[in-house]
Parts: sequence; C-alpha cells; structure tokens
Amino acid sequence: MYLGIIGIILTGTLLHFLYEFSHHNKFVALFAAVNESVWEHIKIAMTPTFIWAIILGFRYGWNDRLLVGLTLCLSVIIVMIPALFYLYTAFTKKSILVVDIICFCITIFCSELVFFHFINYYYPLPTFCVIASIILLVIDIVIYLSFTFFPPSVLFFKDPISKQYGLRGHTHHEHRHHEHDKKKSA
Repeated sequence: MYLGIIGIILTGTLLHFLYEFSHHNKFVALFAAVNESVWEHIKIAMTPTFIWAIILGFRYGWNDRLLVGLTLCLSVIIVMIPALFYLYTAFTKKSILVVDIICFCITIFCSELVFFHFINYYYPLPTFCVIASIILLVIDIVIYLSFTFFPPSVLFFKDPISKQYGLRGHTHHEHRHHEHDKKKSA
C-alpha cells in the first residue's frame, strides 16, 4: 500500500510539469496537468491511480473487489481535492503551495486506504455494487479523457492565473511566475 501511495504522489508531481516538458503535446494533455485549475490537479491524481490499479490487476488478478475499490478510490480523489482546496482557501483567501501539496498527499493516502480496504474485502459484493461501479468508472473515464479539451465553464475548471479553461488556460511557466509575482507586489 505504501509503495502505491509514494508512487502515486511522485508520479502526480511529475505529471504537474509533463505537459510543459513535452512542448504542449496534445496526447500528454490527456493525462498531465495543462493548467492550475482544481480539475487538472484531480487529473494528476487520477492518472497514477489508474496505472497503479492496472499494475495490481495484473499482479493479483482482475475481480469485483478491484473494480469497486478503484471506483471508490477515484471518487475519494474527485471529492477530496476540491473539498480540501476550497475549505482552506475559504480561510486563507489564496492558494498556498505547501498546503496544496499536503492536501494532495492526504487525498492520495485516504484514497489508497479505501482502495486497499476493498481489495482485501473477502465477502462477496452485491451485484448492484459491481454494476454501479462499472457505470461510475465509465463516467469517470469519459470525464477524465474529455474535460481538459472540453471543460465546462465552471470555477472548478478555470485556471486562476489565465482565467481560461482547459488547454486555453495553459500559460508558460515563465509567464505564470511573472503574473504571480505581479499579484504579490500589488
């Protein structure tokens, strides 16, 4: 479990910068952060979580527990990242990098606890749980693959620096830091 947590956190950190490093490759945009929106931070937690679940599926076998565990694990990520972010920024009135990183790590830890609880759940799962998990997982995958390219015009998807959505919200790191410095001095 701890190997998965560390791997997901490290991979998620790499995915925060990979789109920029790839010279804005559209394929990389599918799974790496393209801007600083809350959605893109959810995405960089989901990507390594998918990868980890696939590795575990090949290692331990594909079964209902893995499927339900993955679905619930992704749900924890989708709920916790924005909840923690909007909760703390309601008090601080701004994003703080160290707190963002701590929130990301807490989310990954909690999601992996849920995941491993269901992987190790030895009682049969009701059929409706498995069917609901399949439906929710398909929805998660569709959203995951499409919202960077076709984001809803909702705060959740808005880059706080460029004030744009999805790929249009991407700014080069030099520009980001310059804009961030201007905001600090104002």
